[in-house]
Parts: sequence; C-alpha cells; structure tokens
Amino acid sequence: MERFSFLLVLFCCFHVAFSFTHVINGEFELGPKPQDMKGTVVTGGPHSIPGWEISGFIEYIKSGQKQDDMLLVVPNGAYAVRLGNEASIKQNLKVVKGMYYSITFVVARTCAQEEKLNVSAAPDWVVLPMQTVYGGNGWDAYAWSFRADYPSVDMVFHNPGKEEDPACGPIIDSIAIQPLYPPRLTNKNVLKNGGFEEGPYVFPNTSSGVLIPPNIVDHIEHSPLPGWMVESLKAVRYIDSDHFSVPKGKRAVELIGGKESAIAQVARTIPGKTYTLFFAVGDAGNSCEGSLSVEAYVGKESVKVPYESKGKGGFKRATLKFVAVSTRTRILFLSTFYNMRSDDLASLCGPVIDDVTLISLRKPHRRFHI
Repeated sequence: MERFSFLLVLFCCFHVAFSFTHVINGEFELGPKPQDMKGTVVTGGPHSIPGWEISGFIEYIKSGQKQDDMLLVVPNGAYAVRLGNEASIKQNLKVVKGMYYSITFVVARTCAQEEKLNVSAAPDWVVLPMQTVYGGNGWDAYAWSFRADYPSVDMVFHNPGKEEDPACGPIIDSIAIQPLYPPRLTNKNVLKNGGFEEGPYVFPNTSSGVLIPPNIVDHIEHSPLPGWMVESLKAVRYIDSDHFSVPKGKRAVELIGGKESAIAQVARTIPGKTYTLFFAVGDAGNSCEGSLSVEAYVGKESVKVPYESKGKGGFKRATLKFVAVSTRTRILFLSTFYNMRSDDLASLCGPVIDDVTLISLRKPHRRFHI
C-alpha cells in the first residue's frame, strides 16, 4: 500500500512537471538596462527585455506615464510593453507535443482606432481586433489556445498595423500559459465541460474575467473553453468564483454581447430518443442590473429564460425537453438583450450560464427543482 501511494504521488508529480510550462517575465516587471533605452523606446537590441526577443519599435511603459494628454494604461504591476508598427515580442516555450495550451494575456488599446494583435504559436495563429467596448478601464484580458505540434514553440505577439505615429499600438501585459485537458463524456452528462471548470488561466489579481474571442478557430479542440465554441460576433467572458457570483463550482460563462454573444456545443445523440437539457441562468454579481434573458436552442426546439437581476448574484434553473432527430445535436445559448453595468456604463455585461447538463429521460441521473 505504501509503495502504491508512493507511485501515485510520483505519477502526479511527473504529470504536473510533464505538462506545465512557464512564461519568463510574463508581467514585464524586469525591464531593459538604462543604457538600452532612449526615453521609453527600447534601443538595446533583440534581447534587451529579459526573457523576450524583440523586434521593431518597442516601448517600455511605466504606470502613470502620459503621451501628450493621454494617460497610458498599465493593466497590472508597474510596467508593460507597447508594440509599435510591425513590432513583435517572442519567447520560446518548452511544451508537450500533442497537448493543447491556452494563453491568457492582458492588452490595452492606445491611440489607433482599429488596432489589431497577431498572436501565434506556429502553426496556429489568430488576429484579434483590439476593442475597449467590453470594459470601461481601457484594457481587457483575452485567451487563445493552440495545439503543440513540436516539443518547443515560439509564442509571438505582433502588431501588424501601420500608423502615421510608429509608436501607436497595443500595450501588452501579464502573459500566462497553461495546458488544457479535453474533458471526457460521463454517464451523467452527454455534454463535455458542462460546468465550464476546464478553461483558460484566470489571473488571481485581475477582477475582469477573461474574454474568449468569437470564431477564432475551426476546430472545437482548439477552443480555450474545451468542448464549447464561441459562435458569435462578440466575445464571451470566462469568470471565476473568486471575483464573481457563480451558480456552481469555480467557473462559469457570462454572455456579454446580446445576441452577438453565443456559445454552442454539438452533442452525440440517438435519433428518436427524448432528452432533457438542464442549465442555470443568473447574474455575476457585478452590478449587471435589470432584465436579463438567456435563449437556449436545441434543433428546432427553444426556450427563453428571463431573469430579473439586482446585480448582486443569484441564479435560477431551467429545462428544455426535446426529441433528437439526428446523431449530432447542436446546443446553443445566447443573451437576448444588451446590458451595461449600472456602476460603469462603458462596460458590457449579461446573464451567466452554468451547470449545463444533457441527459436521456429514460435514465435520469439527477433531479432539479425549478
């Protein structure tokens, strides 16, 4: 028994060490040497910022710094980097071939109106439009995922824009990476990751949640939210119970963009069999007050679940019964309305969806009180 326990501990330690990777100087608190800078511009060469290889017009920004009359945003800590025209930062990561990883990073838009950020981990890449409509503080945390095809990968953040002012470009801060473990089906749920417990890294010192951008990849395995696809024009927000009200467990999803903010999953079903979809609808406790509503669609069936929110947390449960007509059934959730936080009219918010379960009526495994 002692030998078994030892082997179990050894296996767990090996598993953690085998899958974990680390971003060096991910918050950019270690900066260039004074002789490697001219004002805010990094001039000392490609290795001036510890842990990173840089190219192009790179600025090292200090909290409280101004550009003309504009205060530059440093989301976390005391320092961040800004990518000018065609500038990039790169770091080589040791990863496990064949595994999926999620990158969480914080980004702020500065002077350009349509800034973009190209994030890549070859051969996967994505171009994200930088918007400030999600939050009123000028920055957001994003998540993106990739599959490791090799034992090491270059993680690159690149500004593809070309502005008249070469310094214009997104500010990058707080970069972290963690492995994703694809959830397995169980005999208690036809859906994968119905509680949203598996997802991207959430910074413990950031209370904004993490945005999962829409339609960024074609394959469900690449989603930062395993099992689910963001099928919409706007992002959804991944939230944690340390900073938000969550119906069950530690994580949930907030639908922040009205009908332009939707998540979906395709489940394997048996034609002619009756199923029931159970889910929780609530608010995140983030001052998202008023009439919230979630619409659930399963094949030709649908249900609209209204929720009157006081913005202080809480939830209700709902169900949708249907008969499967195919071997694959698409389940989709979206928010009916556009909502703004009562304490910050520049921040989008919306209903929370959590604890999503799909079961066959012939073999019920749990009971819900509506």
